[in-house]
Amino acid sequence: MPRRPLRPPAALLLCAGALGGTASAAPLSPAPPRPLRILLTDDDGYDAPGIRMLSDRLTAAGHDVTLVAPLTDQSGAGTRIWDAPTIGVRHPRPKVWAVAGSPSDAVDFGLSAVFGDHAPDLVVSGTNFGPDLAAMATHSGTVGAAVTAVEHGVPAIAVSTGGLEPPVCDRILNAMRPTDDFVVELLDRLRDGARGGRLLPGLNVDHPVLGADGSGTARGADLTTQDPRPALTSAYADAGDGTWRVTVGIADRPARPGSDVAAVRAGRVSVSPITPGWNPAAGDRARAAALLAGLRP
Repeated sequence: MPRRPLRPPAALLLCAGALGGTASAAPLSPAPPRPLRILLTDDDGYDAPGIRMLSDRLTAAGHDVTLVAPLTDQSGAGTRIWDAPTIGVRHPRPKVWAVAGSPSDAVDFGLSAVFGDHAPDLVVSGTNFGPDLAAMATHSGTVGAAVTAVEHGVPAIAVSTGGLEPPVCDRILNAMRPTDDFVVELLDRLRDGARGGRLLPGLNVDHPVLGADGSGTARGADLTTQDPRPALTSAYADAGDGTWRVTVGIADRPARPGSDVAAVRAGRVSVSPITPGWNPAAGDRARAAALLAGLRP
């Protein structure tokens, strides 16, 4: 890579001694890191504890946070989008917007109507109450919001707290604090690595719940893949009145090595890259091509 020429001020400082002066120039202090402009959303609702806690933490870290999230709980909404000519929006306080739609609707509204031509540096979706692991991530509104942002060309991070065990409310709420601390450190690293350029396109972050009260620190962080198998099981019983009772349980399966489930079960943070498309792996594409060979309508 060719070396870039020194800018005039830097060149003058380096040459100060040769210019005849006897006083030494004071060293330049590094410029403070630039705050990130963040659109913060989630699928639990604009006033849920997880998004409020992360908003406070990101703001305390010096970032410029604008909250644009669903008006009500939209858990499990995936990437569902609004299909009506109007949508309800509330603006209860400065830098907070509540959209009567899905998390994807909130991101779309935020990018189009709130940020407009000045896109944020990053969309952060969370902190979600409970896990978004394995196939749950596919149906998650938290992850769906991040996917929608990446579709619009804006880097995004989905953040969740919890593992595949029956949730205990207080433990998960306590675990959101170390989750948020990890997110701030992750953003610092992304910003430093980008060096003023574009951040990494998309990540799904899942933080475990550790310790008796949930406030324990994770044992590390792993780059993972999404375990493709369902994490939950459903059983249906006919109630006899045109409705069916639904019982949901946790699928008792071994975690796939290197997967998000394996990391969280080991007490580690799972960080999985996410993309907005459904493009298959090379092997699957080749098999599909073989299937179509010679086939005519």
